[in-house]
Order: sequence, then C-alpha cells, then structure tokens
Amino acid sequence: MLHIQTLRENPNFVIEKLKIKNFDAQQIVNDIMTLDIAIRTLKKSLDDNLMMQNKFSKEIGILFKNGQTAEANQAKENIAKLKIEEKETQETLVVKENNMQELMVLMPNLPHSSVPAGKSAEDNEIIYAEGEASPLENALSHWDLVKKFDIIDFDLGTKITGAGFPVYKGKGARLQRALINFFLDSAIKQHYTEIQPPYLVNKESAYATGQLPDKDAQMYYVALDDFYLIPTAEVPVTNIYRDVILKESDFPIKLCAYSACFRREAGSYGKDVRGLNRLHQFDKVEIVQIQHPDNSYQALEEMKTYVISLLQQLELPFRVVKLCGGDMSFTSALTYDMEVFSKAQKRWLEVSSVSNFEAFQSNRMKLRFKDETGKTRLAHTLNGSALALPRIMAALLENNQTDAGIIIPKTLQNYTGFEIID
Repeated sequence: MLHIQTLRENPNFVIEKLKIKNFDAQQIVNDIMTLDIAIRTLKKSLDDNLMMQNKFSKEIGILFKNGQTAEANQAKENIAKLKIEEKETQETLVVKENNMQELMVLMPNLPHSSVPAGKSAEDNEIIYAEGEASPLENALSHWDLVKKFDIIDFDLGTKITGAGFPVYKGKGARLQRALINFFLDSAIKQHYTEIQPPYLVNKESAYATGQLPDKDAQMYYVALDDFYLIPTAEVPVTNIYRDVILKESDFPIKLCAYSACFRREAGSYGKDVRGLNRLHQFDKVEIVQIQHPDNSYQALEEMKTYVISLLQQLELPFRVVKLCGGDMSFTSALTYDMEVFSKAQKRWLEVSSVSNFEAFQSNRMKLRFKDETGKTRLAHTLNGSALALPRIMAALLENNQTDAGIIIPKTLQNYTGFEIID
C-alpha cells in the first residue's frame, strides 16, 4: 500500500507514474486527498475538544472552592456537551478513515523509473537470452510424452479432483521431488534459511502481501474457517515479519520455502492451460528477502542472477525480460520474468518472476526497522520463484526427448537416481 505521505507530497506525480501501469488514478487520488483533509480536520477538532475539556476540568475545582457553584455546574455541563461532540466526531472520523483505507488498498504500487511503458507481454523488454531457442523436428509435446512414459496422469487428477490437478507417478514423481530438493539445496548454499510454512493463511496475511483485495477471485477460500489456500509461499513467509520492528543489523533476511500453490486461474483457456502450462495446484520453491531500502535493488539483481544460474544448470534455453507497466503485478515496483523455450510447443514459457515491492507490502503489514538515528522506517520486501516446477518440468521433458527416451540433466541425476526416462 502506498504511504499517504507520498500522496500528500506530490499527488500529480503518483497519478502520472500509475499511468505506466495503465491505471487511471485521477479520481481515486482526488477522493483520497479530500478524505485526508477531512480526517486531519476532524483530528484537530478532537484535539481542540480535549483541550477544552481539560480546561473546564481544571476550572471546576477552583470554582467550587471559591463558592461559585453555578459557574462550576455550567463548566460540568460544558464538559458533558463536549463529550457528546467528541463521540460524534470520533464516529465520523472512523467512517472517514475506513473510507480512505478502502480507497488506499485499491492503489497499485508505483513502478520503478526503469519500468518500460506498455500494455501487455508483447511490450516487455528482453534484456538477456542464452541457449538455442529453436524447435525440435517431430517433437512430442509434454502432454503426449507423459502418456507415452506413464509419468503424469491428467485424467486421473481430473477424476480425483478436477482439471488442473495432475497426478505424478513413478519417475515423474521422482523428477518432481528431485527438482524441489535441487532448488532448496541451491538456495541454502546461497545463505537462504529454509522455512516450512502453512498452506492456509488468514485474511490479515493475504491482505498484508497484497493478494486481498486485488486477487480475491483467484484464491481458493475455506469459508467455514475463514482461511485462504496460499497462491505462493511468499504469503506466509513474508508474513513472518508482519507487525515486527527490526534492527538494521538484522538485514539482509533471506528465506526460502517449498510449498504447493493453489490458484483458481478463472477465465484461463486454450493452449496456455494445456498439460502443465497452467495448473490449479502446483509446486514451487520461493525465495524471499527483507532488505534495507538502500540495498533492495542490488538484492533484486542478485536474485535475478541466482535464478539464471539455476536455469543454466538445468541446461535450458532461457531469456530474461523486464516487465512493462501493463504486465506488472499490482504490488510490484520492478519485475524480471525468466522464460524457458519449449522446443515442442515452439514458444516461451514463464518459469520465474523476481520482484521488488519496495515498501508497498511493508506499509500494509507494518514491517519496520530502526535506523542508526533511531528513526523507525519501512523495510523493503522482495520475492522470486526459484523455481516454479510445472513449466520447468514441461521444458525438461520436451527439450530433452530423444529416440531412446528423455535425458535427465546431469545436475539432477544425483537427485533422481536415474539418467533417463524410458
């Protein structure tokens, strides 16, 4: 959530910056500014009211002592009237503050100055590419390969649950587990602390990281308990630090977590959802950093480089794109996507996003630190997929298919215990 001080200092700057995200903020900023003036006026009125109550309270004892009973009783009546006014003003203030909060949470994060303008993925900026992004002749798609080798069963998942919930079998399950362990071990080597988080979170946690209210329709909700299934481990892991005040010496905080992820993906259809391309339940290893504001963009570059190293070890052709304003998430200030090339589907598949949210999440969750001067400031939060498994699995299967079978990258063979799926 944007800080109200940002809007107070330069509302026109906020309006112009959000145009890069294709968000028309003119009316909502005007409404917030109107409410802000009203709230500050009401707060001053409450301060003035309290000052008058204190004044009359001090006078009452003196008046009674001097035998000025009528004046003392009048002062008591004045206090009673002021208390009624105070209650009414306080009630109005609560309504105004709630109205402003409802508007503030609808405002996206401001994009970083380097974010390119654009409306969709076609406008993203390719900043790096590596590997041979060329199709394989007569290649089978992964949804045909998994049937051929009996390693993932989409029909069985549909029978048990529904579409988008595949069942991994045999070497498919072992490859899935190998990827998870490889990603976790790699993160730990980079000094990330492993976390095993809950898969359900409360409303406060989903709100704190920006899933609510923005992504409400995309989340699975357990009404009886008022819980949400997590769309990513980012949500519970970042919320470890909700309502926490850190010391400067605590930075950097680096956490990683494996979790299943749950997304409704309402409205998805076509080739983008076939097979492993888009699932309602999938596995992912997430990396999260809590950083000093001065160091968060250096940390983002380090996270990007780290994810690149994973793709290099998996020997997959990939590219890195900087997302344009129209393709960025609600909460992000700057995002890099990593995409692998599918040699059977002949297209790029997004497998990771690494993002800096600056103080947007921290302001929602009151994640603060005391700097060397003793001043309390908001920390910066970052997160990234390192990596999401479904499309990595799809690319590994499709790109490494041979007449003999599917060759497992060397870096995974100690994890899988086999070199080929045949």
